[in-house]
Amino acid sequence: MMITFRFLMIFSAIFRVLLIMYGVWQDGHMEVRYTDVDYLVFSDAALLMSSGASPYNRATYRYSPLLAFLLLPNASLHPSWGKFLFSASDLLVGIFIRDIMKMRGVSDMSCLYSVMVWLFNPFTFTIGTRGNCEPIVCAAILWIIISIMKGKVFQAAFWYGLVVHFRVYPVIYALPIILVLDPQYLQSGQTPVLTHWKAHWPSQSDGAEMSNANFIRSAVGSILARARVLFGLVSGSVFLGCTWLSFYLYGREFLNEALLYHLTRTDPRHNFSIYFYHIYLHYEHDFSLLEKLISFLPQLAVQLALIFSFARDLPFCFFVQTVAFVAFNKVITAQYFVWFFCLLPIILPWSSMKLKWEGVACILCWMVAQTHWLMWGYMLEFRGHNVFLQLWLASLLFLAANTFVLVMFIRRHKIAPVFQLVYTKSKSFGKFE
Repeated sequence: MMITFRFLMIFSAIFRVLLIMYGVWQDGHMEVRYTDVDYLVFSDAALLMSSGASPYNRATYRYSPLLAFLLLPNASLHPSWGKFLFSASDLLVGIFIRDIMKMRGVSDMSCLYSVMVWLFNPFTFTIGTRGNCEPIVCAAILWIIISIMKGKVFQAAFWYGLVVHFRVYPVIYALPIILVLDPQYLQSGQTPVLTHWKAHWPSQSDGAEMSNANFIRSAVGSILARARVLFGLVSGSVFLGCTWLSFYLYGREFLNEALLYHLTRTDPRHNFSIYFYHIYLHYEHDFSLLEKLISFLPQLAVQLALIFSFARDLPFCFFVQTVAFVAFNKVITAQYFVWFFCLLPIILPWSSMKLKWEGVACILCWMVAQTHWLMWGYMLEFRGHNVFLQLWLASLLFLAANTFVLVMFIRRHKIAPVFQLVYTKSKSFGKFE
């Protein structure tokens, strides 16, 4: 039987509904709950909001009030409403992945494989059905990419401002978006010309580097281009508008919990980050603001290097940025992996990496390092053994595994600028094409 996209979506939808139903049963009959503990926090915050109270009266609710608003039916309709909403967003990600692939001229079979990488990834189909909100963010990020590819700058800016308010981390995509909104590619009133999948991609050679240097030089020279100014004004206005409204409704509680907390967060609980052990040892010490922010320096350096190297290839730039951001973050939990899993399918057709052997090596390296960490985490959490040092060493190994996978993807990726060059103001940058 020929597998079609329609069949994949129907099967995936039914599978997710069954998982949600199974989760209800497991929560009522087993000691280990299927539902994510964060979902209970979301639901409590929505219940507080429905009664006219602040969602921030719920301890550990550190999200935009918009999330609690979306989950209001949890209190009035059904407690599993949010899981269905998140799972629907999960399916929407699959649709957007296919749309991006089709816009870039990828074959139907490659489109199906790319969608399957998302829909049947155990990390992704459990994250929504367990009640985590990340699929909403993933869908918004892909929609922003689609909007940019269509030349709809206002639409992309609106959703970007909203998603940064909803979940702070997408702020890392601001600079590559600004760079790619180049007048060489985007002409007022014209649909940008996309680079086709079957085109000859420039290799990562000296010529490609010179082309990238010209791209950066052109971006700096036309920093006040209409599309860039429009994107900045609209996205900034949406973000500030949502933030002002939230502050008006909930005051400094909102600022401290939903925004400032994520900038200065120090979590002593064990997690995948290499910083957790240092934070654990010095948690009773009052960290200064400088100490809390200094961990961003490695992230900032890596982000800038990746952005100025790959901004022309926007989906790939988003992917490598996200992998690096998560790997070097002060706090890393399993839900963060979904941030780059949604971007993985839209870069695979441009990778020369074969599943056998390099692909398998990357998967095994990442999974073994994670399983090794989980083993020590289990010894600490459930057995009560003092294995903090071993767990920290496992975090270092996991960072090394993430770095290895990132380098492999970069080495095997064929740079594919999203847009074709249609016009430049200077002969040194290009010609009409």
